[in-house]
Amino acid sequence: MKGKGKRRTPRYLAVGRIIAPHGIRGEVEVDIHTDFPERFTPGAHVLAGEGKAPLVIESVRPYRKRLLIKFREIPDRTRAETWRGAWLHVPVEEAWPLQEDEYYEYQIVGMDVWTEDGEYLGHVDHIIYTGANDVYVIVGPEGEILIPAIKDVIREIDVEEGRMVVHLLPGLR
Repeated sequence: MKGKGKRRTPRYLAVGRIIAPHGIRGEVEVDIHTDFPERFTPGAHVLAGEGKAPLVIESVRPYRKRLLIKFREIPDRTRAETWRGAWLHVPVEEAWPLQEDEYYEYQIVGMDVWTEDGEYLGHVDHIIYTGANDVYVIVGPEGEILIPAIKDVIREIDVEEGRMVVHLLPGLR
């Protein structure tokens, strides 16, 4: 085990960001940063900003490619303005379950990567989101290697051990 990756489980996951106030009644425009926008429902709680202030959702409605959310604790536009740019989080324990072979970014980044032949390639430094498939950026002894997150390449992911086994297709090095 090389163990060069820096894996850690975060305490909170970002699920959205307040972009700007909308109207005079305290609604805010929220850019969604989750694959589960349905988590934004009346009565749901999120934690906002650096201090992780608890906010309760009163109402939600779609707006362009975002959501307009009214929080109980934000009564007017003036108060809404103070939250401009604030990230919305949930405790990691409240992360929604994923399907088999799906992972949260924090579970992949920092993972050690090995070939099927037992050669250490490095660790996952970050993920590039291309739309077609994710690409894992591996940093190791050979420098940077880009690994597509597809079944033909990714053979095994062991979250507990922090280990990924890959099959290198021609041209991936």
